[in-house]
Amino acid sequence: MNQLKSEFFDKMQISPIIAAVKDLNKLDSAIESPCEILFLLTGDIFNLKEIVNKVKANGKSIYIHVDLIDGFSKNVTALKYIKENIQPDGIISTKATLIKAAKDMDMFAIQRFFLLDSLSLNNAIHAMKTIHPDAVEILPGIMGKVINTLHKQTKKPIIAGGLIKDKEDVIESIKSGAIGISTTDEKIWEM
Repeated sequence: MNQLKSEFFDKMQISPIIAAVKDLNKLDSAIESPCEILFLLTGDIFNLKEIVNKVKANGKSIYIHVDLIDGFSKNVTALKYIKENIQPDGIISTKATLIKAAKDMDMFAIQRFFLLDSLSLNNAIHAMKTIHPDAVEILPGIMGKVINTLHKQTKKPIIAGGLIKDKEDVIESIKSGAIGISTTDEKIWEM
């Protein structure tokens, strides 16, 4: 296992809660939380490097959702720039082409899926088996049976995100096979 994967999974074992930051006013709270990993769901071409450096300077890992960063095209050239100049610990994307490109560049890649029906579930399983992301984030994350099905059929690490509201949701997702939970809810960051 390469160092990026090892670091991610080691930190997930220390703290399976991931602070998902969609409001930069909450960045300091995320850094100060017990969470070892942050998912950045906001930012732009001008502040991204500063955010990544701040998070890393505080001993946390940061994975940026490249689809949500303003000022960058959603293409391989932007991804290459992010890898070489911003240097996050990895990326998150819903786009298979970016996940494949990130893997080709030896970046840690988390593919995000929105599971709305059986068709989107089957498409996710197919993508996971062909693209081989390092981990997968599924939304909404309160679907224990779906988490279990995805994990059993693909053997990929699953992160549950979206609509996680309390300790019971966290426990149920972990019991169903998720390795961690991503949430913007600061109360859950402190669990």
